[in-house]
Order: sequence, then C-alpha cells, then structure tokens
Amino acid sequence: MVDLAQLERQLESPNLKDRLLALVALRDVEPAAAFPLLKKALADESLQIRSMAVFGLGVKPTPECFPLLVHLLQNDPDYGIRADAAGALGYLRDPRAVEPLIHALYEDTDWLVRFSAAVSLGNLGDPRAYDVLVQALDAPEPVIQQAAIAALGEIGAVAAVERLLTFVQSEDWLVRQRLAEALGHLPHPKTRAALQYLAKDSHPQVRAAAAYSLSRLGN
Repeated sequence: MVDLAQLERQLESPNLKDRLLALVALRDVEPAAAFPLLKKALADESLQIRSMAVFGLGVKPTPECFPLLVHLLQNDPDYGIRADAAGALGYLRDPRAVEPLIHALYEDTDWLVRFSAAVSLGNLGDPRAYDVLVQALDAPEPVIQQAAIAALGEIGAVAAVERLLTFVQSEDWLVRQRLAEALGHLPHPKTRAALQYLAKDSHPQVRAAAAYSLSRLGN
C-alpha cells in the first residue's frame, strides 16, 4: 500500500529525483487521494515536476481537476504548462472543456498551446469546435494544420471536406498523412477519389493511411 504521508514528505525533498519518484508513485493512488499531492506539486520550482503534476490532473480526474486545469490554461505564464493543461483537458473528456480550448486555439500566443488545444478538441469530438478548427487550417505552422485536420476528422466534420481537400498536394507529408487519416472518418462524394489519389502518394506512410481509410469507408 502506498504511504501518502511518505510521498508528501518526498515532494518536499530538495532532491529533484525524490520529488519525481513521488509523482511516479502516485500512479498507484486513487484520484481523490492523489489530488492534494498533485496540487501541491503545481507550486514546485521545477518545470518538469509541474508538467508531470498537470498530466496527473488529466489522468486522475476529480471534480476539482477541471477548474484547476482551466485556470492553468488561461493564466499560467509558462507556455509549456498551458500546453500541458490543454492536453490534460482532452484526457478528462469533459464537454465543459470545449469552450476554454476554443478560446486557447483562437487566442493563445504560443503555437504549442494552440496545437495542444486542437488535439484535445479532436479528443473531445464535439462539433462546437468546427469553426475554430477550420480557421486553424490557415495557421502558418504545419503542426497546427496537422492537428486541425486530424481533429476535424475526429469530430466527423463532413462539411469541411471541400476545404480539407485543398491539402491533398501539401508539401508536408505529415499534413497529407493526417488528411488521409481524417478522410476515413468523413464519407463524402469526393472522399474516395481523394483517398485513391493519396494511396499513390510518394510517401509510404501517406499511402498506408489512405489504404486504411479506404478500407474503413468500404466497411
């Protein structure tokens, strides 16, 4: 049985390794008991510890986790922690997270936060994210385009197919791969022809993704 008092003492150790091991040990602790220690770790001087604690809030959900993660997403000065919070909100699978994630994708100044918000909106699968994800297709960063394409597939955004097909000849093979994967979720009169085109792509992972999506649509 895990000794919570011992873990709390470890989290106060000046030795970073001790504090990291304490957080790792929380994997075996039920969420309600882990929450106070995760919250305590959020104030740590080490960014690595704080990041692990934010992740823990996403995978060990309690009623207190959602508002705390939203606060971190909207207010933490470190973009890495904001990105972690966006990712953790996707793990929670709480539909209330859609609005703060939409705001982050629209408004955050750092690409990593916007990327993480787009991925989480895909995880949540909520059609309310449609408009902001379509807008994110115009982002200058290919990674955000990739995340938006994938998320539009996950929310079943058939209405976005015409817009998505503008990426079929993207220079970035990862963009083409995400497109091939997304189209497998989006039955549309033009989907199959686009996937047949991508099945002949120069990159093997794009070809594989297109073949899988074609078989998915066939089923």
